[in-house]
Amino acid sequence: MTQVPPSYRGSADYIVTPDLLQVVNAAFVLGRPLLVRGEPGTGKTMLAASIAGALDMELITWNIKSTTKAREGLYVYDTVQRLYDSQFGSRDVSDIGRYIKLGRLGLALTAPLRAVLLIDEIDKADPEFPNDLLWELDQMSFFIPETRETVAARERPVTIITSNAEKELPDAFLRRCVFHYIAFPDRETMAEIVRVHHPDLEQNLLRECLNAFYRLRDVPGLLKKPSTSELLDWVQALVLGGIDPQALTREMPFTGVLLKRQRDHQTFERYLRAHKG
Repeated sequence: MTQVPPSYRGSADYIVTPDLLQVVNAAFVLGRPLLVRGEPGTGKTMLAASIAGALDMELITWNIKSTTKAREGLYVYDTVQRLYDSQFGSRDVSDIGRYIKLGRLGLALTAPLRAVLLIDEIDKADPEFPNDLLWELDQMSFFIPETRETVAARERPVTIITSNAEKELPDAFLRRCVFHYIAFPDRETMAEIVRVHHPDLEQNLLRECLNAFYRLRDVPGLLKKPSTSELLDWVQALVLGGIDPQALTREMPFTGVLLKRQRDHQTFERYLRAHKG
């Protein structure tokens, strides 16, 4: 297994802070999974895509749901298809290997070239899910009892694990990871992010967009504060709508792009009435 660590320097479409850059490369050197936490919209998932693009690696994404089991990421034994083939098909059903389908982690381990494995939103799964992956993440291998084969990594994948901090992860799992919390971007960083996606945006509109956006995020009582992706969509809507930058000092057009819950709209309307004038 090749142990030469890659070196990530960021990418043109992803603004990476110096501390995040440092911890990403530390995870590479240590050969540990990188656990990234932060509120939705802070670029956790996009980090994996940026790393894959910058290092010319395949990105393999394992989207975690509440029903996801650890074994599904390793392999699935398709017993239903085997039974069907035994009754109606012409295949040799004695070859169980035909019915073993690798999961996303299995595919990352067997990839011919080093890949980036994204385990996205791990805290959505059952509390035992992270512990069930401890051995495989440590050893980068797993055993398939049905075929008596061991699947081992050709190249240790670059593993990025994201969490929205909805629930605590087990200590044993955390010990095996390098951790980084991505704080919500400050105004300067956010301006850079917007510039990446809207390079021709007028400076006045950018300034007023950010002023209005951060004012909105500061409204107390919001259930879901608008995120970076929603800001980018809002900027696009304002450009297409031909909105005068000065209008943003008096009103918030297209708030439905920023606020996605009815109660947040009501909270914002009450806030505006209370601070009118």
